[in-house]
Amino acid sequence: MTFAASSLASPPETARALDLAGAGGRLEVDDAAALLAAVGPDLDRLLELAGAMRDAGLEASGRPRVITYSRKVFVPLTTLCRDRCHYCVFVDTPGQLLKKHKPAFMSPEQVLAVVRQGQAMGCKEVLLTLGDRPEDRWPEARAWLDDHGFASTLDYVGHIARLVTAETGLLAHLNPGVMSAEELRMLRPTAPSMGMMLETTSRRLFEEPGQVHFGSPDKDPALRLLVIDAAGRERIPFTTGILVGIGETIHDRAESLIELRDANERHRLDGQGHVQEVIVQNFRAKPRTAMQGAPDADLLEYVAAVAVARLVMGPRMRIQVPPNLSDPAEFDLLVRAGADDWGGVSPLTADHVNPERPWPHLDDLALRTAELGFELRERLTAQPEFVVGAGMWIDPGLRPAVERLADPATGLARATPAAAPGVPSSGDTPGERSAHGGPTARLLNPDRPTTPSAPAAPAAPAARSASIRRLAETAASDPLALDDAEWVSLLEATGADLDALTETADDVRRYTVGEAVSLVVNRNLTSSGLRSAATDDPVTFTLDDVGAITADAWDLGATELCVQGLLPDDVDPQGYLDIVRAAKAAVPGIHLHAYRPQDVRDLADRGGLGLDGALAAMRDAGVDTVPGTGVKVLSERVRSLIAPADLAIEPWVEGITAAHRAGFRSTSVIFYGHVETAAERIAHLRGLRAIQDQTRGFTEFVPIPLPGPAGGVPLVAGRVPIDEHRAMVAVSRLLLSGSIPHVQIPWTRVGREASAVLLQSGGDDLGGTLLDGRVKPAAGIEYGLELPVAVASGIAARLFRPFRLRTTDYREPPAREAAR
Repeated sequence: MTFAASSLASPPETARALDLAGAGGRLEVDDAAALLAAVGPDLDRLLELAGAMRDAGLEASGRPRVITYSRKVFVPLTTLCRDRCHYCVFVDTPGQLLKKHKPAFMSPEQVLAVVRQGQAMGCKEVLLTLGDRPEDRWPEARAWLDDHGFASTLDYVGHIARLVTAETGLLAHLNPGVMSAEELRMLRPTAPSMGMMLETTSRRLFEEPGQVHFGSPDKDPALRLLVIDAAGRERIPFTTGILVGIGETIHDRAESLIELRDANERHRLDGQGHVQEVIVQNFRAKPRTAMQGAPDADLLEYVAAVAVARLVMGPRMRIQVPPNLSDPAEFDLLVRAGADDWGGVSPLTADHVNPERPWPHLDDLALRTAELGFELRERLTAQPEFVVGAGMWIDPGLRPAVERLADPATGLARATPAAAPGVPSSGDTPGERSAHGGPTARLLNPDRPTTPSAPAAPAAPAARSASIRRLAETAASDPLALDDAEWVSLLEATGADLDALTETADDVRRYTVGEAVSLVVNRNLTSSGLRSAATDDPVTFTLDDVGAITADAWDLGATELCVQGLLPDDVDPQGYLDIVRAAKAAVPGIHLHAYRPQDVRDLADRGGLGLDGALAAMRDAGVDTVPGTGVKVLSERVRSLIAPADLAIEPWVEGITAAHRAGFRSTSVIFYGHVETAAERIAHLRGLRAIQDQTRGFTEFVPIPLPGPAGGVPLVAGRVPIDEHRAMVAVSRLLLSGSIPHVQIPWTRVGREASAVLLQSGGDDLGGTLLDGRVKPAAGIEYGLELPVAVASGIAARLFRPFRLRTTDYREPPAREAAR
């Protein structure tokens, strides 16, 4: 994109500031403000200068054309805070915590459970984020700290940071807000880096009633600048930055950047300042906040701020932009503007500060970065220059842990951490550890019997409850640590045991995928109804109808059309592809979620394409993702008894694995409450996890009960249906954690009220709206059932959880005008 054709004109002082920047001159506040106002050709030139400065800096650092990121675990240590920022959804009140069944602070056990899962996924940074000094406002926070023997929240932060590194070898990055010099000094030995956003120097936003920082004592700009200065005196690699679009003026932005540069320069050692990276973050409005109606930061103003940050801070500074707060189509502008770091990105945990904005998949981020002409490389929480200069910047007690994770030549992250005595290796990944023969054995032999532990003598109720809780907590930390018999005991839990199980599973959900409840706006189309000519049967349709059905769904707000079902034997198998082409021709922006392994096998066999050929033809026709349905339980015994017409287990596994390897992501399911045993359910979950270890293709898991008033056959005699479902959801969350991220609640089977209960048992997604639309056909088990967006949002609101619309593959829905 270029801006030469813009009808807007920059102020005349912008040209003078561009000439100064082009000559390598030092920019001051008025110069930076003039550059921030650049539009049209001047904006093009601004980006060109910033990009060239970035490239020169990377060349001088020995990593030309490299953009970095940190693979992290995001730990929200407490969501209590004494501030009242008008755009924040991170914080809770004590009353909200009670309604969410959420603790005032994460316990050490909860932290380590999440961190160990992140370690198994290759994470090296543990981001500890929390509210500012909650004990100064909330007696509940003070009471928790007193009960646990901590003088302050910061005292607890230091304890957790030391514990994380001692137990796992991972490195903490501390983000606890305003700190005194003494507190910074106290925390320095616990973490290689710390951070606090300046956000803005605007005193108006802090002092004027109704503005975003009014009533937030820690958002005093002068106080925050003192913290940044103190971090420099203490030689702490420090992350800071500005927030664009919260009501500040262009002059405020310019002043903020100059203040950061000057603070960095005041504390240089051998030419290196302590500010390790400057984040330029764009404001995104969030529901349930005072600023929910405010516009998001203007894209071009944001891009100009990134470029000016580069020119003000110079070639050696890392300029970071959060990739989840921008559409991937906007990455090109951000990189042109001189950005060279994506910040922390987690393969496990949500962005708890921006729960409505999921992280990009790391593979996708690497691909998009490569398309922009750069290589994506992993770094540690401390930027490479500070790792190489550890003797000057990092506490001696932390240097062995840093050296274990760092490439000594570049300061970037090692591909494989070096061994260290007493520290668990992150090389033990979920795909390399499994009971009873490993994941490959279970994948190829899903009905293979396992050897459970010898049964113990019956325990007293209190002892059994403690035992179930311990098993659940062990599973929360390492899902592969339990054997099948232990998983069965969890699945059969009742009463207080079941409560302990669901509480633990919901904590795992909360501290990994986050609090958001998601939903996709979609419509089903059962492809079995395709006919070559129109009929009077309302369940049938022709190819001419497909376009109208798709356009109607789109006009009603749908982003997905889900298509599945075997074509009749007398219908040409090319009809599978024709449906997709007709839908895409009508609405190119619609997401086609189409064809189960059994449908694909039919296309492959009757169409003479073979499995790989059928998948390639589907991709060419316009299929985007595939349903992982068409299997009840991964057991031939179960299939032969209840669904002999289903695809056999081995071909189903072959089909879904081939789809993943062909680049399709898919859902995964279990249909429970038939004749399967608890052990067969556990074997099914292990089998799905084994496939995921190989392909990483599953986006979600849906535990679907047998329909009917009784809710299926109970595993435990007398256990009511809702408890059957609670146990299934909770065990699914625990066993699949760190593997398949999302657990979807099938509201069409359990109802809306039960769905709310199951969202508190480990679930995080409500599936789809299932719009019936105004165009035929009228078919399918779920026809006539709809979940309007407002109703789904209301369910989330009653749980005090944020709600977000998603795409089929859990991304942000695109702008409608750009997608059709």
